[in-house]
Amino acid sequence: MEVSSRLGSVLVAVASDGAGSARYSALGSWITVRVFTEMAVKYAGQRGSLCSLTPDMIDGWLDDIRERIILAARRKDTAPREFAATLVAAIVSPHDAAFIHVGDGASVFRLGESTEWIVPTWPAQGEYASTTFFVTDDPVPIVQHAYVEQSIAEIAVFSDGLERLALDFSKRAAHAPFFDTFFRPLQNSGAGRNRKLSKHLHHFLDGPSICNKTDDDKTLILAKRCAGPSCQL
Repeated sequence: MEVSSRLGSVLVAVASDGAGSARYSALGSWITVRVFTEMAVKYAGQRGSLCSLTPDMIDGWLDDIRERIILAARRKDTAPREFAATLVAAIVSPHDAAFIHVGDGASVFRLGESTEWIVPTWPAQGEYASTTFFVTDDPVPIVQHAYVEQSIAEIAVFSDGLERLALDFSKRAAHAPFFDTFFRPLQNSGAGRNRKLSKHLHHFLDGPSICNKTDDDKTLILAKRCAGPSCQL
């Protein structure tokens, strides 16, 4: 989502993947994305810089998400853990960016004319293999956050189903060819959401070349800064 605010044109990109073992994980993911976006948009409308987004504020946003999930759990007469979901989020202004991350999945970005893809926070693994952390974890979720005081040119936010394709775990770095390939079609695209490219992306991620390599959620958000102050989705 792109919004106009005191920070200028701000991009809020959020991905959330529900736990496979949680009965209402899809609803948990929806609540997580909805509430986080509401908080981020409200913040952007009131603040002059992302650097004022403190860990305490982020914890407050997560508390709001958890409270909304608790209410949903009560209505269904079940436990909040049945709504378990991860969170990968980026708030990008024309001058800086903030990243908030609970669990697996990740985000990457590129600065200006640089060819390097940077991973601000790494996917978190739980105590056992193939486990991670969730916004519903008790007593509080383990949250990572990062602040970048530079203008970001391109950014991707993705869920854990794409981790092994998008990241080089041996080097703990982004797999550059993966992102170079996906961003190439955006080079000559204008401002606003490109529905044609979004449709092509959907079909590709749902095709055999990707599905044969992963059976988990494959959410992928791509955004590129245009010549003006806005970002291209």
